[in-house]
Amino acid sequence: MWDFDIGRTLAILARTWPFIVVRLLVYFGITVAYVAATGTGAGVGFGVGHVFGGQEGPAAFAFWGGAVGFALVSVVLYWLREYILYIVKAGHIAVMVRLIDGQAVPDGKGQVAYAREIVADRFVEANALFVLDQLVKGAIRVVTGLIGGIAAFLPIPGLQGLARFVNTVIRLSLTYVDEIILGYNIRIDSRNPYDSARHGVVLYAQNATTMIKNAVWLAVFMWLLTFVVFLVMLAPAAAILYAMPGQLAGWSFVLAVVFALALKAALIEPFAIAALMAVFFRTIEGQAPNPEWDERLAGASRHFRDLVDKARGAFGGAPAADARQT
Repeated sequence: MWDFDIGRTLAILARTWPFIVVRLLVYFGITVAYVAATGTGAGVGFGVGHVFGGQEGPAAFAFWGGAVGFALVSVVLYWLREYILYIVKAGHIAVMVRLIDGQAVPDGKGQVAYAREIVADRFVEANALFVLDQLVKGAIRVVTGLIGGIAAFLPIPGLQGLARFVNTVIRLSLTYVDEIILGYNIRIDSRNPYDSARHGVVLYAQNATTMIKNAVWLAVFMWLLTFVVFLVMLAPAAAILYAMPGQLAGWSFVLAVVFALALKAALIEPFAIAALMAVFFRTIEGQAPNPEWDERLAGASRHFRDLVDKARGAFGGAPAADARQT
């Protein structure tokens, strides 16, 4: 069915508990920001509604005040996303890579500083890592199209709707491929991260069947768990909004979604990333990037061509071949 070891993956997460704590702090801090901004906006709107609205004014203004507060936090997080990637996600991936390979890592708070050194050694600025991350995401989007997707295996009339649905699930399952490629980049200790990311994308494409199968299983597990968390979080979200002015019951649903996504990002996502990285490293053992896939990706993806161009121009053009072999 799947190729990842659930027990070993959970053990790796337990070893990286400092990063789990950091993730919980960051993502639940984000949740608190949403709750505070929504509540403050609703309170201000409720007051304004008493002044400028009619009988239904306070409730209506409270709703739109909450919406404005929610939107403002979303805009701030959009601009902070590259720093969250650099400080939280990349460091955690660096430690997980070492543990997957059976290497020692520091325990306790020193683990976070250790991981930050590894990331900073390859990406001096958060923006450089963010650019690479976006290029990899763009290149990976074409992989399912190039392998034909599940529709190629379901030529039966009447099943094309099912095929399109399955292809959609496959595309959603590719959410963490960029993190896997980042892990590959760190693992081979490349001096040219753009070139090694290019090789990582090619290796993923030539092993896409194995990787997508595991990614789909993990995606199903993750969203089922997230839905359960969402149901559990409806009660505290509704309790928070009960104290807010106006008829804001709809916001309890929104905040429950935010709570669930925060827990997913803090706990469930690292499990998926560690599991997929372990499968990827084991699958590509002894393989070299296939030149035919390199050409197909270059012909189909502008982002992949950008990776090639940056690999040639960055870091003195040093190839990824200076790193240890996988």
